[in-house]
Amino acid sequence: MSYWESFSPYVSVSKKRAKTEKKLKALRKKNSNLKPVFIKGTTIAKTWWGKSWNINLESYADYSNRIGRGRSYVRNNAVLDLQIKSGIIESLVQGTRNTPYKVKVKIKALKKDTWKNIKKACQGEFDSLQELFEGKFPKSLSEIFTNKKSGLFPSPREISFDCSCPDWADMCKHVAATLYGIGARLDLKPELFFELRDVKMKDLVTGVLKKKADDLLQKAKKKTSRIIADTDISEIFGIDIGSESTPRKKPKKKTLKKTVKKTQTKKKVKIFNQKKQHTVKSPKS
Repeated sequence: MSYWESFSPYVSVSKKRAKTEKKLKALRKKNSNLKPVFIKGTTIAKTWWGKSWNINLESYADYSNRIGRGRSYVRNNAVLDLQIKSGIIESLVQGTRNTPYKVKVKIKALKKDTWKNIKKACQGEFDSLQELFEGKFPKSLSEIFTNKKSGLFPSPREISFDCSCPDWADMCKHVAATLYGIGARLDLKPELFFELRDVKMKDLVTGVLKKKADDLLQKAKKKTSRIIADTDISEIFGIDIGSESTPRKKPKKKTLKKTVKKTQTKKKVKIFNQKKQHTVKSPKS
């Protein structure tokens, strides 16, 4: 904290929020792409990703005594803009002066060997990205993700930051507010964490699905004892599976009317023939 800020008059929470809302409204007229951090209540993060981010930062001794300075700032919605990209976070934080302070945080990409080991540990654990988004995975996997030496979350030596404020401290409250703001943002978009660390979140799922597909294909090539070959079926039932017999065509049913007519015709022909024979055999008069 700077010398002059240490003697700044007390400002109520309601006045601080009113100031930030007014400033945000003015900034949005110039830049519609602002992404502020809004905190409802006193809880900064509620999901596994947001909580784990904040817990990781607070677990380091050189951060634990300083990062708390930003809690009130982020709770008062002082983070007017927070942009997260691959390895870089840029923010605007409203302080005591009228113009917001510019903060820039750099985070190193996750090591390739670390990412490779994590992908291997995740095999068979996820069926969809939704499970990963919601933090629904075994405790053992959670411990792998949060491991300080080989996990997903960055250590202090992987983080560097800078702020435009005159504060002499390595981590000012504007930087601290930005770091807490990241935790709040991960509540809404956990995929940003993977973008920040320059790895692909879908790799943890697509790799699993590919392995499952390969296993299924491998099993499909192997015949189990429960499957009876076509030749075995032929011998058991005495049928030829290879040839299909052509079904006989069912004779068309004759209508009653046609049958009666045909019978009458036959009778007439018979009577005619009988008369003809009788005429031929009779003697001449």
